[in-house]
Amino acid sequence: MSKKLGRGDKAPDFELPDDRQKLRTLKSYAGRKLVLYFYPKDDTSSCTKQAVDFSTLKPEFDKSGTAILGISPDSPESHGKFKTKHKLTIDLGSDATKAVLDAYGVWAEKSLYGRKFMGVVRTTFLIGRDGRIAEIWPKVRVPGHAEAVLAAARALA
Repeated sequence: MSKKLGRGDKAPDFELPDDRQKLRTLKSYAGRKLVLYFYPKDDTSSCTKQAVDFSTLKPEFDKSGTAILGISPDSPESHGKFKTKHKLTIDLGSDATKAVLDAYGVWAEKSLYGRKFMGVVRTTFLIGRDGRIAEIWPKVRVPGHAEAVLAAARALA
């Protein structure tokens, strides 16, 4: 795992296919604020709630000059089905190699019922127009999270 990222650090660049097989890069969001949120798996209860919440608030994020990109290890095809099923309006990036998950420090050992395994730690980064990390929400709890991120995005110049 890479070094732990902090506020003010330059956001690691990335290149990922999205749900439509379009390549997404950090540079493609230059000049805009970016919510980069990492989640474990398409179509699970918490991940669905989080994606629906961000989709619902997307017009407000747009007004604040903020783009949203959700990233998980799921395939672009899985993302496409997930978006269609839940009428999601946000973009979803596929990190099957887990290189971006690792660069952002969110691919880590987890534990469930005493069993240890590697997985995505639900984390959100708000990246400023300058490409630097403005805010980090580690180990996200979904209820109210999208609203908190929107408030931070609005407050960020």
